[in-house]
Amino acid sequence: MPGDSLLRPAVAADIPQIAALECLPAFRNFVGQWPEERHLATLSGPDARYYVSDAPNGGIQAFALLRGLQEASRSIELKRIVVATPGQGLGRRIVRKLMRIVFEDLRAHRFFLDVYEDNPRARHLYEGLGFVYEGLMREAGERGGDFISLHLMSMLAREYHALLHPPAAPSP
Repeated sequence: MPGDSLLRPAVAADIPQIAALECLPAFRNFVGQWPEERHLATLSGPDARYYVSDAPNGGIQAFALLRGLQEASRSIELKRIVVATPGQGLGRRIVRKLMRIVFEDLRAHRFFLDVYEDNPRARHLYEGLGFVYEGLMREAGERGGDFISLHLMSMLAREYHALLHPPAAPSP
């Protein structure tokens, strides 16, 4: 993505910062934590793509992980997104950019994600961007020995394109 200052593809040297972002106390309850080795293996595999947002003062201010790039169904998962300082609109801008990447560059049919049921802030963000609630995955996540239900959400390519080109309002 030449000239794009919001996101760039991650490289192996970014993995320590990615792993550190996951472990920030504010995200421990909502984002899984993987060891650096798992991130490195995922990064080097053909089925996933990491993106990072560089902080103005150096380092990484956010990252996102897409999985399912080789799925025959052309269904790509937003496996993870972490923004170091939430509430400033960066997450929204990143998800919008990911939507463009997923539907325009990767030509996916479906973009999906799951959200812990006790994370209404994230669910509100995704709904505001046009993701549709598909259902509850009962006790599909685990946190500290407890099972937590997840909300499954998705967007289809036609819904994405309709957001870009809404139908014209009928003339009076």
